[in-house]
Amino acid sequence: MSAVASVKDFVSSFMLTELLKGMALTGKYMFSRKITIQFPEEKTPLSPRFRGLHALRRYENGEERCIACKLCEAVCPALAITIESDVREDGSRRTSRYDIDLTKCIFCGFCEESCPVDSIVETHILEYHGEKRGDLYFTKEMLLAVGDRYENEIAANRAADAKYR
Repeated sequence: MSAVASVKDFVSSFMLTELLKGMALTGKYMFSRKITIQFPEEKTPLSPRFRGLHALRRYENGEERCIACKLCEAVCPALAITIESDVREDGSRRTSRYDIDLTKCIFCGFCEESCPVDSIVETHILEYHGEKRGDLYFTKEMLLAVGDRYENEIAANRAADAKYR
C-alpha cells in the first residue's frame, strides 16, 4: 500500500465518510413510503391458493364426505394425518377417527389434492394458535366443525379455483 493511499484512508476515516454515507442512506429511506404493516389491524391480501387451517366437509344432506380411502394419509410427507375407518350397516366405509397434528403438518396441500371427494380442504384461516401442543391436534369433530362454520367460503374458493384444477 502506498503512502498516498494510506494518507487517503486516514483522512477518510478521520472525516467519518462511511458514517455520513450510512446516515444519508438512512435519511433517504426515512422519508420514503413505508412497506411495513401493523399485522393485527392491517391485513395483506391472501393468494387464492393460500393453504391455511384444515377442514373436513359434508355433503348438502349433512353426511360427511370422507370415504376413508386413506389417500391423504398415504400421501402426507410429514405423517401428520391419522385415519381409522369402520364399515357401516349399508356396507359403505366411513372414518371413525381422523386426526391431523398441525405441529407436524407442513401445509403442502397434498392431502387436498389427493382427496377424490373434496373432503379435506385447506381454508384461508391463518389466525389460529395453541398454548399447548395438544391444542394443535385436530380431531375429526374439530375438523368437521371448521368445515361447517366456513362451508360457504370454502365452496366459493373451490368454485373460483375449479378452472385451474
